Amino acid sequence: MRKKKINIVLCGSMKVKDKIIEISNELEKMGYNALLPVECMQGLEKVIASRAHFDRISNPDNQAILIVNVTKNGIENYIGPNSFAEIAFGFYFNKKVFLLNDIYEPYKDEIIGWNIKCLNGDLSKIASNLK
Repeated sequence: MRKKKINIVLCGSMKVKDKIIEISNELEKMGYNALLPVECMQGLEKVIASRAHFDRISNPDNQAILIVNVTKNGIENYIGPNSFAEIAFGFYFNKKVFLLNDIYEPYKDEIIGWNIKCLNGDLSKIASNLK
C-alpha cells in the first residue's frame, strides 16, 4: 500500500511569491504535497482569495502550514497581518505550523505560546516535527 503524502499549505506575502514557489518545489521534491495560495497569487479580490485560503488551511486533509517568512523591506523574518492570521487559523484548527525562518519579534509571545516551530531555513526539520 502506498503511503499517503502529507499536505502542507504555504503562506506568505505575495511580494515574495517567487520564494513561495521555490519552497513549494523543494517540498514537492522531498515528497510532500505543497499547496499554494493560488487565489492570492492570481490577484483575485482579497475577500475571495482569503476565504479560499482559509478553507485550504482548515481542510482536515491538510496537516500543516508553512509560513514563508523571509526578509521583506529590510525586516528579517517578516510576518505580515495576513500571515499572522493564517498562523492563528492554523493553530485554532490544530495544524502543525512552521516558520521557514526564525521568530518575528513582534509576535514572539504568540509564536512561542502556540508552539509554532521555526525551521531556520532547514525544510528537513519538518519531518521530525510531524510525528
